[in-house]
Amino acid sequence: MKVLIIGSGGREHTLVWKLKKSRKVKKIFCAPGNGGMSLDAKIINIKADDIKGLSDFASRNKINLTIVGPEKPLADGIVNEFNKRKLKIFGPDKKAAQIESSKVFAKEFMRKYHIPTAPFKVFSNAAEAIGFCKSVQYPVVIKADGLAAGKGVIVAKDYERAQMVIEDIMLNKIFGDAGEKILVESFLTGQEVSIMAIADGKNIIPLLPSQDHKQAYDGDRGPNTGGMGAYCPTQFVSKELMEKISENILFPTINGLIQEGITYKGVIYAGLMLTESGPKVLEYNCRFGDPETQVVLPLLNTDLFDLMMAAINQKLSSFGSLSWRNATAVCIIMASKGYPGKYSTGFNITGLRDIRDNNCLIFHAGTQFMDKRLVTAGGRVLGVTGVDKNLKLALNTAYRYVGKIKFKGAMYRRDIGFRALKPMKPINR
Repeated sequence: MKVLIIGSGGREHTLVWKLKKSRKVKKIFCAPGNGGMSLDAKIINIKADDIKGLSDFASRNKINLTIVGPEKPLADGIVNEFNKRKLKIFGPDKKAAQIESSKVFAKEFMRKYHIPTAPFKVFSNAAEAIGFCKSVQYPVVIKADGLAAGKGVIVAKDYERAQMVIEDIMLNKIFGDAGEKILVESFLTGQEVSIMAIADGKNIIPLLPSQDHKQAYDGDRGPNTGGMGAYCPTQFVSKELMEKISENILFPTINGLIQEGITYKGVIYAGLMLTESGPKVLEYNCRFGDPETQVVLPLLNTDLFDLMMAAINQKLSSFGSLSWRNATAVCIIMASKGYPGKYSTGFNITGLRDIRDNNCLIFHAGTQFMDKRLVTAGGRVLGVTGVDKNLKLALNTAYRYVGKIKFKGAMYRRDIGFRALKPMKPINR
């Protein structure tokens, strides 16, 4: 079988790594790929949002399965085009992808189908939104409606900050058209966890729960990023709590989509806050998380190709249960100095050749080869994943090899997994 993976980040490199383990997969193409992926697959110089170019390539090369990594091509309707050409593709179509591409759609969907989430109000006028913020309890969360590369969610601790954020989003257009509408919602407290699940339009199978670290600096300080590290599984989601999440959130989500006339095939990602009154949905994503994928898939024993084909063919009901390693995985993101703001690229990356440990996996994100040298080419550069018997051992492995990798301006958090290392009991509500 021939597989095409669309995207260029650490998530996509992890998908390459996992699919290479399938005996059914004979050749993998990546578009546009990155430096690390070029060592494991054939790189195709087609941008991830070039829907016609990608569908032409898949048709011409008789690709058996295409997997979409990033959200933008999904939101733009790449699945619709592939379906029209009768090409197998893993991911939701344009209408289904609204659960991520429109936060307003997602929140109103949750309200309609009684899926627990924070109270919210929608605005398309900046003055009205600012006026509303004079009477709210702080902090509040302000969200741009559309896609903003993971940076469109901002916590405002007081009225002055809320006013500034609303003006930046709606008047100064810092997120472009994504800020035509905004949400102002109540701030939730608790443990934040990520639940990814595979859906076939009728059924849904959850993957192991993980915990992401979104802020740039230690102690959850600094601006939001695409994610600076993650670990899996998380102790905060017990087996009993996972059953409640499935019953109260995942199954109502897939059933609600069915009621809306939407056949959702692909990954449904629910970002949850485990509050004192139970789990509540912060957001949906319509694709694999990054860096959650880098810690979930290394623990999956089940053949990912078979799982994805079962989802596409609506056969999850007969697929059976997933098989998992009895281990913990931790991913540390090594980023360029200045990320998620301005940063420089083109710096030599060294130390990777010294890593020969089966318990350490290196997933490339912002890398490329230049004159046969591996150099930095993005904000998030590498994901260093350690896998071991427990969280402490996995952390030791990951950080030990992070210390061996060098490039100018390298930055990373030194406290990934810190919440789980505190003496806290799992939340069972």
